[in-house]
Amino acid sequence: AGLAPANNESANKKKSVRISKAGQYLKPLLVQCALGAIKDKEGYFGIKYSRIKKRRGHKKAIIAIARMMLVSIYHMILTGGIFNPSDYESFKNPKPPIKQQILTEESAIEFLKKSGFDVFKLTKP
Repeated sequence: AGLAPANNESANKKKSVRISKAGQYLKPLLVQCALGAIKDKEGYFGIKYSRIKKRRGHKKAIIAIARMMLVSIYHMILTGGIFNPSDYESFKNPKPPIKQQILTEESAIEFLKKSGFDVFKLTKP
């Protein structure tokens, strides 16, 4: 389909990573589908597009979305399943960052008591 990017690197020198000229009928169709799919900013492809665009730019992001669509269409035809991305739920409900608690002497003693240990505090004579 002409949407696969090349990754040519040797001796830390990157060579051309252009997409191929193949797929002269399918590639423009998939690009138009990708442009339509990213209009929904809250949809799966809209979120993916915005994340890729930040790093790579508009044109490369559109090609990446078109390729994602092609791969998902291929797998839907192959398995006969429906479109159900595994990482979609993490986009809709991101986990909040975990706050780290400050461990004090009192909280450590309380934790040990709750865990079933006998804890006593030593006092200086």
